[in-house]
Amino acid sequence: MKKNHIIHTVLFAGILLVSSCVTTRYERPEMNTANLYRDNTSEDTTSMADLEWKKLFSDPVLHDLIEKGLANNLNLKQAVERINISQAYLKQSKMAFLPSLQLDITSTDAKQSGRAINAPAGFIKLTTHTNRIQLGTSWEADIWGKLRSAKRGAIAGMLQSDASKRAVQTQLIADIANTYYNLLAFDMQLKITQETIELRKKEVETLTALQESGKVTSAEVLQSQANQYAAEVMVPELQNQIWQAENLLNYLLARGPEKISRATLEEQVIYTDLRLGVSSQLLKNRPDVQEAEYAFIQAFENTNVAKTYFYPSLTLTANGGFASFKIQDLFSQSIFYNIIGGLTQPIFNRGQNKARLRTAKAEQQIAFYNFQDVILRSGMEVSNALYAYQNATERERIRKLQIESLTTAVENTQELLSNRNETNYTDVLSSEQNLIAAQMNGINDKLSQLQSVVNLYRALGGGWK
Repeated sequence: MKKNHIIHTVLFAGILLVSSCVTTRYERPEMNTANLYRDNTSEDTTSMADLEWKKLFSDPVLHDLIEKGLANNLNLKQAVERINISQAYLKQSKMAFLPSLQLDITSTDAKQSGRAINAPAGFIKLTTHTNRIQLGTSWEADIWGKLRSAKRGAIAGMLQSDASKRAVQTQLIADIANTYYNLLAFDMQLKITQETIELRKKEVETLTALQESGKVTSAEVLQSQANQYAAEVMVPELQNQIWQAENLLNYLLARGPEKISRATLEEQVIYTDLRLGVSSQLLKNRPDVQEAEYAFIQAFENTNVAKTYFYPSLTLTANGGFASFKIQDLFSQSIFYNIIGGLTQPIFNRGQNKARLRTAKAEQQIAFYNFQDVILRSGMEVSNALYAYQNATERERIRKLQIESLTTAVENTQELLSNRNETNYTDVLSSEQNLIAAQMNGINDKLSQLQSVVNLYRALGGGWK
């Protein structure tokens, strides 16, 4: 007896040893997450990604739009439903550890001729009535870790769905904010264009009067009219851009097209405390990075599961119940039961196990490459957004000086033309065109600053905390 106990202990220990070699626990692979931010050597771990999105934006109108988007956006709602699906799969994987249980209730009425069963003459038919109630159960022992790996894969799938939802949320906040800022920029450009049209109408009147006094030619009057029309033709294009921006905002908010109430570009306060933290923080801050890692974990566990198909499976089945020819005797003298233990070893199954393992390993490698790719892209996006902000800030500083000089130049040439006739209209036209171009570019500089901050915030992983 003692000898048998030792043998059983050795066999059990051997199974555990082999099973530990079949499946392995996940450990994050070596990833290059240092120095992903170009020309940034700061070791300060404070990151604007930890900032609540309401503190990033100063405009209460934008706050309201973002809140409506988070409540109603259809892509975000789809992401939530995908979480529900993954939770169902996780629950299913947990239930796989429990034995299955099924109840069968049957009643059979069979008739057969005597000739068919070679009965003696006089037996014309045989009639049997069978009643049966059976309870059956089956349980697979998770010797090789197949069920444990499947459960860990399901957990990773659920976490991946949750990370995907948070990635959708951060992108949605960025899309709403950037579209809103675009709308304000179009408003500002339209306002400047309309002011320019009024000024050029007055110029046409002034030049027409000067023509009558012989100070300018008709060609210059016509040129001033063409200059007016050049400004007027910009209005429909800007109105079209405003229309489309409003429609896009409504789409992001999951509602039909309507006019958007809004503030002005001048009222927007740019958030300037742009702290990046360290690049390794992208692993915990960016939802798409987390999503990529969970996808890799799931693929890793799928490979574990594929390995277990090469080893025997131990299944225990049992069933029992009542059976009788008469319904009244069903629960009295008709008990039956059986218990079966089975060990199934795959020998030849047309290469399915090998194909399953090769596929799982390839999908795991693809997921690993994608994980690396998302991390590198994240670092690139942070670097690009920060540089875009710095570049736009410098452009705005220089642009202000340019606009001041051009404004003075326009005033001087207009005065010379109307009072002393010491210049021609070509000089006035050139200075005016340069001024409106600089003003439009100045609006784009402010827009680039606002949107660069939004893009940097998203790139760092902000918007879901």
